[in-house]
Amino acid sequence: MNDPMTDTPDTTPSDGSHWGTTWASSRRRFLALAGLAAGGAIVGVGAAGCGTAQTGSSSGSEGGKGRPGASGDTLFVAGFQWGPPTNFNPVGPSPQWPTAGGQSQLIYESLLRFNMLDGSLAPGLGKELQETDTTMTVPLQDGTKWSDGTDLTADDVVYTFQIAKEASLSYSNVWEYVDSIEATDPRTVQFTLKKSPYNPGTVRNAIANTLIIPKAIWSKIPVDKLTAETNLQPIGSGPFLMDKADQTQVNLKRHDDYWGKAVYGTPAMTTINHPIFKSNNDGDLKLESGEIDASQQFTAQIWKMWEDKQKPVGTWLKEKPYYLPGNLPLLIFNINKKGLDNVKVRRAIAHAINYPNIATTAMSDYSEPANASVILPSGYESKFYDQAAVDAEGWTYDKEKAVAILEGELNAKKGSDGIYVLPDGTKLGGWTLITPTGWTDWNTACEIVAKSAKEVGIDIKTEFPQAPTMQNKMQNGNFDLCMYSYSGVSAASPWSRFRDMLDDRGVAEVGKTAFYNYNRFKHPDVPKLLDDAGAAKTDEERKTAYQALDKIYREQIPVVPLMYRPLEFFEFNQSNWSGFPTAEDPYAPPMWSGAGIGWLFKIKKVSA
Repeated sequence: MNDPMTDTPDTTPSDGSHWGTTWASSRRRFLALAGLAAGGAIVGVGAAGCGTAQTGSSSGSEGGKGRPGASGDTLFVAGFQWGPPTNFNPVGPSPQWPTAGGQSQLIYESLLRFNMLDGSLAPGLGKELQETDTTMTVPLQDGTKWSDGTDLTADDVVYTFQIAKEASLSYSNVWEYVDSIEATDPRTVQFTLKKSPYNPGTVRNAIANTLIIPKAIWSKIPVDKLTAETNLQPIGSGPFLMDKADQTQVNLKRHDDYWGKAVYGTPAMTTINHPIFKSNNDGDLKLESGEIDASQQFTAQIWKMWEDKQKPVGTWLKEKPYYLPGNLPLLIFNINKKGLDNVKVRRAIAHAINYPNIATTAMSDYSEPANASVILPSGYESKFYDQAAVDAEGWTYDKEKAVAILEGELNAKKGSDGIYVLPDGTKLGGWTLITPTGWTDWNTACEIVAKSAKEVGIDIKTEFPQAPTMQNKMQNGNFDLCMYSYSGVSAASPWSRFRDMLDDRGVAEVGKTAFYNYNRFKHPDVPKLLDDAGAAKTDEERKTAYQALDKIYREQIPVVPLMYRPLEFFEFNQSNWSGFPTAEDPYAPPMWSGAGIGWLFKIKKVSA
């Protein structure tokens, strides 16, 4: 599976991780073109969206000859869409592929694009970022247009940000840190930052990740109705157009009048297709056979595809861990549920979880066992990480310690069914842990959590709904426990992850859609510490604030990290398309979002 939260992590809160990535809540997203026959074979759709052609036999395109006909001109992708698309609304709570913030900017584009390899912001709709202490200015590229042929101007950009001031959207928090966003001329947008709270990192992130929408179309919709709009025929600015979307696929066709041809070139593929699989296993088989060209999903023991089966499959790194770490899928407690509202119960569960088993079994050793910190211990976040504090204040897999907390600190007693009961009669169980179906690594991790809990006398069962159903329950606070991601690595991480996890400012009440802080955690010291970290001028100042936030986290345990994971998986089969970026040829980052779109313009078709 994947999610990117945003991570949506999914459409999810972008969301989304690696050495760098977006901060919007991680959302899982989705792509598509050809349909699936009853037997599971991919059916290709031509550039014009009519007619079909098989992508190849079950063995794919062996020998590097490529696929013939229309399917050979199609890039087949997987790992973003796990159910029939219901909307293509980039400002909605759960946009479908490819209109979510953490996905490839194929239909909608942002002003600038984040590059996880070096933390830079590459050009997008905008040419560059011009900064002073109080302003950020973005001049638009020459000739920007919408797919209906109308001009894309600074007014469209201002409108896109203005509606987030009037409605609760995933990027509304930018208004906590800017006084104004205005068009200084038809081709230039200026962001004027607040002096207090001062947080230029969050403003940069919003500039890099907010998808710009056409004012002429969306302004006709009342602001309070924007998030409910299905937008099934999206008008965007990107290099592809929506062709077809149904329960089997999402199909995009190349926009040959794309405004960016002079800047970025023209993609070689005429069509991008995302078949909608029911599980990772389906996608794995098609990636191995060459019927899927590029994938953003968890694939267990992917090295066997090239070591044992000699398939032309690749990843960013040739050796383990194969991917760049950058995200923290979490066990999120509903801290308003009886029993789970007790921090000692949460700490007992934290000790009970078999993290080494999750790393090896669920994550195929793509991860080290997760630690008691929401700061990544590797990559450029490591300068903020405090191993001594983690050792002194945190937890590890220790069943005896979990039982000692339950019996010695909580005075809990086991009932006849082997499940502990607190002195006030609260049973530690009957709880359900949810995460989306088909996300096989996460499903496995959840099963390990449930088994670990049961071994120490806490009753947790698993349930894996369809992604939209699960996300709705999570965002509305209608869950016992869930597994999901908050923000992955970004140019200013881990600020956004702490914000997503601990900050209650701007979070909708239970029963309404929240884009972060799904369990509605609050602590009186968090807002100032977050503001201090955002306004810090040096890494030492940031480190002080981040470690104070991490300490609050370890004391209160609103979530538990379960694994270290790529923000986005990046794997490919070069049977039909060649030239994907790797660590040896890093011309583009191993991303789908942000600057990752660069490889779509560079890969080449293998001759049929």
